[in-house]
Amino acid sequence: MYYTIYATDIENSLEKRLEARPAHVERLKKLVNEGRLLVAGPNPAVDNEDPGSAGFTGSVIIAEFDSLEDAKTWANADPYIAAGVYQNIEIKPYKKVLP
Repeated sequence: MYYTIYATDIENSLEKRLEARPAHVERLKKLVNEGRLLVAGPNPAVDNEDPGSAGFTGSVIIAEFDSLEDAKTWANADPYIAAGVYQNIEIKPYKKVLP
């Protein structure tokens, strides 16, 4: 089943994000290679795909896991948590309907 992982950043997270990004992306690439990632990306802090120094307010990942518990375990091991980027994570089951 798919699960939505919605993470909210701390204030002024950009520097910490940039430092931890390579490790964060590597984990996502593993999901891609396993055919389990539906979508992933950050939420810009301003209405622009490249928010520059405004940074980001959080991230959304929708990926396939065996259970809600597995999704929570995976999300809680994210390098952005270890780096102090995320202040909160919500994980919910997701049912893909369209397209």
